[in-house]
Amino acid sequence: MTIRFLLDERVVEVADAAPTATLLDHLRYRLRRTGTKEGCAEGDCGACTVLVGEAEGDGIAWRAVNACILFLPMVDGKAVLTVESLAQDGAPTALQTCMAGNGSSQCGFCTPGFVMSLYGRAVGAAGHKLPVADVIAGNLCRCTGYGPILNAANAVPRIERDDRRTAAALRELRANDALGTPTWFAPRSADELAALLIEHPHARLIAGATDVGLWVTKGLRDLDLPIFIGDVPELRTISEDANGVTLGAAVRYAEAHDALARLHPDLGELVRRIGGLQVRNAGTIGGNIANGSPIGDGPPALIALGASVVLRRGDQRRTLALEDYFLAYGKQDRAPGEFVERIHIPRPAPDAIVHIAKLSRRFDSDISAVCGAFHLTMRDGTIVDARVAFGGMAATPRRAATCEAALTGAPFTEATIARAVEALRDDFDPLTDVRGSAAYRQQAAGNLLWRLWHREQGEPVSVHELCR
Repeated sequence: MTIRFLLDERVVEVADAAPTATLLDHLRYRLRRTGTKEGCAEGDCGACTVLVGEAEGDGIAWRAVNACILFLPMVDGKAVLTVESLAQDGAPTALQTCMAGNGSSQCGFCTPGFVMSLYGRAVGAAGHKLPVADVIAGNLCRCTGYGPILNAANAVPRIERDDRRTAAALRELRANDALGTPTWFAPRSADELAALLIEHPHARLIAGATDVGLWVTKGLRDLDLPIFIGDVPELRTISEDANGVTLGAAVRYAEAHDALARLHPDLGELVRRIGGLQVRNAGTIGGNIANGSPIGDGPPALIALGASVVLRRGDQRRTLALEDYFLAYGKQDRAPGEFVERIHIPRPAPDAIVHIAKLSRRFDSDISAVCGAFHLTMRDGTIVDARVAFGGMAATPRRAATCEAALTGAPFTEATIARAVEALRDDFDPLTDVRGSAAYRQQAAGNLLWRLWHREQGEPVSVHELCR
């Protein structure tokens, strides 16, 4: 099976590619696009940043991604831009000229990745409305310091691209039906996916590869029969109404951000801190749930908000509370051949108290040590229902039943919070690892509940609020 994508409006064909061959390796070693660097091979440093685009109307919807953990089948039918794509008739863009003149590069190794992230912002790629510092949070520099880079980026106006020819070429390229070989598949509909999983119930589903990619680049693992689901349109839908938000399992975090932020600002802030922008431009809501990580950022918040998942096997579907999906470490309530099809998150009541907070060793682009989510339903100053969920405190994302019992039916007072913090100690027996000791996690979990209390009293609870 031949994979085809556009590189600078030129069709690139890759025959008989291994399903886990990365876009980075193909760009560097086959196409000699050596401006795209390998720094970490895990989607953390941003040196490999490229833009990947899909046709949208008469133009292209671009997004910055990490080429080091993007497998070649995932760019079939898409357009790719590297740092070498930017020069017009040999002349650098205004962004490149500004960075060169502003001392924004020293050794230069990371510079192409920064350029691509910032070029994406300038041309209106996914996440372009974010502050510059957020756009480059997934790009690391070891020698320049970020001041000159930020200054250069802020000095460059929006760049207008005419992508009509590229969009037309992509529409021709997308005429292909479902892709597949004896060793991998890329279905183009949910029905095709469901049928494939009945035939191959133990196949490996890959959406954004932000986790699975590391199994290959760091773990050197062979993946048994990957099925790439990023181009299944039914899994890419977002619907929003008075009852809440429903997301297809393959909706990327960057795409879901605005809808989730409208559910509650804390949820939007949590999403903003899930990896760098490149990770959020690839990683999916369903993937974060389906892999069952005890430190996945999304599940604790969604559990606290009462989210449910729809699981599909063949033509059969069942709905499950998200908290019941996680059974034990590495084990989820998902039968062979079954997949997460969509997720529904109810809208909190206007008078509900919702607080979601993530603690990590690094503020941006880091995994949680502890993630706490609190959802209190209030009536006349009394907590009539409490949902409290944590990540990083147990083998799965889990509710804190004893803490919830201490809160439910009690007045929302400082004394109630103190009792709930003590009760929380009976809910978890956290482990000690590189991200934090058991004692730290236990103390931090209680402090997040105190954080909720102080915030509800109108007191600043973060550095950002203290500096206002």
